[in-house]
Amino acid sequence: MSEIVRSFAPQVAASEEHAAGTDFGRSVIAGLAAAPKTLESKYFYDARGSRLFDRITGLAEYYPTRAETALLTAHAEAIARFVGPQATLVEFGSGASVKTRILLDALPELRSYVPIDISGEHLKAAAAGLAADYPTPVIPLHADYTSAITLPPAVPQGRRVGFFPGSTIGNFEPAAAAAFLERARRLLGPDARFLVGADLQKDEERLLAAYDDAGGVTAAFNLNLLHRINRELGGDFDLAGFGHEARYNAIEARIEMHLVSRRRQQVSIARRRFDFAEGESIHTENSYKYTGESFAALARRGGWRPLAQWRDPDGLFSLHGLAVP
Repeated sequence: MSEIVRSFAPQVAASEEHAAGTDFGRSVIAGLAAAPKTLESKYFYDARGSRLFDRITGLAEYYPTRAETALLTAHAEAIARFVGPQATLVEFGSGASVKTRILLDALPELRSYVPIDISGEHLKAAAAGLAADYPTPVIPLHADYTSAITLPPAVPQGRRVGFFPGSTIGNFEPAAAAAFLERARRLLGPDARFLVGADLQKDEERLLAAYDDAGGVTAAFNLNLLHRINRELGGDFDLAGFGHEARYNAIEARIEMHLVSRRRQQVSIARRRFDFAEGESIHTENSYKYTGESFAALARRGGWRPLAQWRDPDGLFSLHGLAVP
C-alpha cells in the first residue's frame, strides 16, 4: 500500500456577493454575455457532474471508453515499452482513474503517479483507492490543467510521461489544443513522452447517439451545469426551461452540445440578468473527431513528434504515443 502525498489546496465556497469574482463566476458571466452564448465545458465536473460522467462512460451508446480500454489492454506491453522504466506518470483530467489501473498493472517500475483533476472530491477518492491497491506513490494535484500549472515538490526528478485519455483533447478548439500540448511538453520536461487518446471520425448517427443517449444521462450531465450555476453563483435557472441537444458539425468535424431555451425567459446570476429567446442555445461543449493524419499534424503543432499509434479493429478510437523532438 502506497502513501498518498497530500497536495490538495483548501477550498472555500464563495458567497453569493463575491461569486462573480471567482474564476467560475467570471467565466459564466462572460460566456452568457457573449453572442452566441457559451459555457466552458471544464465546469461540468463538480462532484455530481463527475459522477454523471462516470455513468456516461458505461452506457451502451458511449463507445469511446470501451474502445480505449480495449486498446490499453490489448497493447499494454507495447505501451509499457513506450513509457519505459523508472518514469513518473502524469495524468491530465484523471477522473475516477479507471483506465489508469491498466497502465499501473503494466508498469510496476513507475516511480510515482500524479493524477491531476479539477474536481477535488473526485480526485481525493480516486487517489485513495489507487494508493490502497498499488505500491506506486500517488501524488494527487487538484488543479485546472487547462491553465499553466506546476507539479508538486514531492514529484521525483527524472523522466515524466503524460497520459491524457478519453479523447478530452477533442474538447479544445484546435488552437487551444495545440497550446495545451505545448504547455504539457514544457511541464513534463525535455525527455518526456505523452500518451493521448483521440476519437476518430465516423458516421454521424453513431456520434450523435453517443452524446444523446436514450436514458437521458448525457442530458442530465449537461443540465447539471445550470444546477451548479444556481447553487454556487446564486442563479435562478429553471432547468425545465432548457433542453439538451447534440449536433454534428460536419465542417469542423465535431460534436457540439447545447442547452436550448424552450421559451422566452430571463435568468439572473450574481445580480446580472440575461435574456433568452425561444430556441436560443448555450453552447456548452465541443468534441472534435480526428483522423490519424489530422491528429499527427496537431501534435507537431504542439511541439511533439508522433512516435506510435494504436487503433481498435473497428476504427472507432486511437491512442497516440508522442515524444519530444
